[in-house]
Amino acid sequence: MSTLVQSSFKSPLYEMTQTTPTCLWNDSASTRELTYSIQNGAVGATCNPVIVLGVLREEMARWAPVLGRFIEENPTATDDQVGWMLVEEISKNAAALLRPIFDAQAGRNGRLSIQTDPRLYRDTDAIVAQAVRFSGLAPNMIVKIPATSAGIPAIEEATYRGVSINATVSFTLPQCVAVAEAIERGLKRREREGKETASISPVCTIMVGRLDDWLKVVLDKENITIDPGYLEWAGVAVFKKTYALFVERGYRIRLLSAAFRNHMHWSELIGGDLVVSPPYSWQVRFNASDIPVVARIDKPVEPRVVDELAKRFVDFRRASSEDGLSVAEFDSFAPTRRTLRQFIAATAELSSMVRDVLVPDPAKA
Repeated sequence: MSTLVQSSFKSPLYEMTQTTPTCLWNDSASTRELTYSIQNGAVGATCNPVIVLGVLREEMARWAPVLGRFIEENPTATDDQVGWMLVEEISKNAAALLRPIFDAQAGRNGRLSIQTDPRLYRDTDAIVAQAVRFSGLAPNMIVKIPATSAGIPAIEEATYRGVSINATVSFTLPQCVAVAEAIERGLKRREREGKETASISPVCTIMVGRLDDWLKVVLDKENITIDPGYLEWAGVAVFKKTYALFVERGYRIRLLSAAFRNHMHWSELIGGDLVVSPPYSWQVRFNASDIPVVARIDKPVEPRVVDELAKRFVDFRRASSEDGLSVAEFDSFAPTRRTLRQFIAATAELSSMVRDVLVPDPAKA
């Protein structure tokens, strides 16, 4: 399989999807953005309250009647409940766009990744119940569960129940190993009971840019001096090390790169049997670039960069070592807390947007 750019391909991302095992998913459920992404080779997409807020701001003319219908048909529903109805509806719409890919690829791709309520991150049973519900919204749903201390057992149980999982709020090698082992336990439980596993296609996200973001915060807080370019490699280094370990152990789960901050979160991972999931704006940027589509997943990050990051940052050592974090420590890891806070805030903002329709401000009338 060629790994060099061919001028006949219409974009770098499209070429990647045609000449390497690396898949493209769209980090948005916007109809316009997903359509562009599919045209450039995308075979998946994602949705969550943050994304729904963006979709509503961009496509409110389309979704306002749907919101109105939900309000009219559910006269006792809270603003929060109506907000999650929108999450489900926008997710189902994106899933329908991806359904032909799902059918053509026998379920390996063509899935819409829908996120469980981030406020449930400490409640295993509630996560599982919502995951099972979301999985039933369309045949090609994959459900996001956070890699928290309660999320790991939820991932095993939901897998056992036949749900394809996308582990999220994940930044570290130890989290990914815990996710992969939970998936394996869930699959083996099904196999022991004679249940099929071929239709289950899990992924584990590494939010590479969010690890980079946190180390930059630590840099300022602790007055650390380091080549600033080194910080752009932290998430990539963790991803590459995790990918090599997954291949070695034969886990039945793919890694997914998310939270893009630079082109290396795409370009350095090309060639792996994995997923890259950049937002629309990054896809446009990549497709306008002249970065060659060359397999780099097996090319290690410069040892001097990794050594310096490990020397200067305790949290990089924790993120890049299999025993760097226990499951009990996942929730207190700083990028986990920062991300959960953002996701929970977006859920509240979505409810507030619905509230403005349910109870309009008379001063703005």
